[in-house]
Amino acid sequence: MKPKRLRRCQLSVPGSSDKMLAKAATIEVDYIFLDLEDAVAPNRKAEARTNVIEAIRHTRFRAPTIAVRINDLSSPWAYDDLTALVEGCGAALDVIVVPKVMGPRDVEFVDRLLGMLEARHQIGRRIGIEVLIEEVEAIASVEAIAGASARLEGLIFGMGDYAASQGMRVSGVGETDDYPGDLFHYHRNRVAIAARINGLVAVDGPYADFRNPAKYRKEARRAALLGFAGKWAIHPSQIELAETIFSPDPATVVRARAMADAYAAARERGEGAINFEGNMIDIASVRGVRELVELADMIEARQASVAR
Repeated sequence: MKPKRLRRCQLSVPGSSDKMLAKAATIEVDYIFLDLEDAVAPNRKAEARTNVIEAIRHTRFRAPTIAVRINDLSSPWAYDDLTALVEGCGAALDVIVVPKVMGPRDVEFVDRLLGMLEARHQIGRRIGIEVLIEEVEAIASVEAIAGASARLEGLIFGMGDYAASQGMRVSGVGETDDYPGDLFHYHRNRVAIAARINGLVAVDGPYADFRNPAKYRKEARRAALLGFAGKWAIHPSQIELAETIFSPDPATVVRARAMADAYAAARERGEGAINFEGNMIDIASVRGVRELVELADMIEARQASVAR
């Protein structure tokens, strides 16, 4: 069974910055990923890898999930990233984020290598995988990618690299410019559907202009409406924006709990549909409600943990 993780916001932290790594440890956020890829210059890859391993081994992060984005599998650094991270971090590492996957064989390779490394270093729990869908080849085979590994937990739509891969004429990462509608609707929708079919979560990628909270909210809202569980943040100022968008409204949660309880009682009485607050509800009505209540329970458990 895949771990249940909150992913309303996934905060990116450059692995080459000791200052940012130290700051990240103090931040309350669902999920932090320490970056060895785009945020790190080629001549600092080995240094960043060492920094990240030391941070995970010796730092107490407030975030409940700690991940590392490795370099892409065509690079000269990816193999060392994987082997050094598993050996150096062990079970303290929750998830490996794999960028620029092209097809299911990339996921299968990482899965097999992680399995061998876990056995070699006697790691008692499975390290998860998330993959970035940011190439045209990946969108074309996203359903196969989503079903490629039992340890795969999520799909992330990386619109920055994807726009370059397709030759889109956009002015920045996450920008849609003057396109009449949502430029990335098709791609997000395919990612969301592939994730749902395979029991994964879908996460939206970054919006680069952290001085524009209104546009960040708009992009996050678009992703949330399609069933995404969260969005990346490249700056701490984006955390609250993401957590607000991807958290259910408290009043909606109260009503959802009441609806679920009312329907459960009706089922005990042998009724398949009932009147709830003036509306007829049945199993289809309650299906989405149960998921919302589960998310609310996870958020409440997280808040209680922070309060302690």
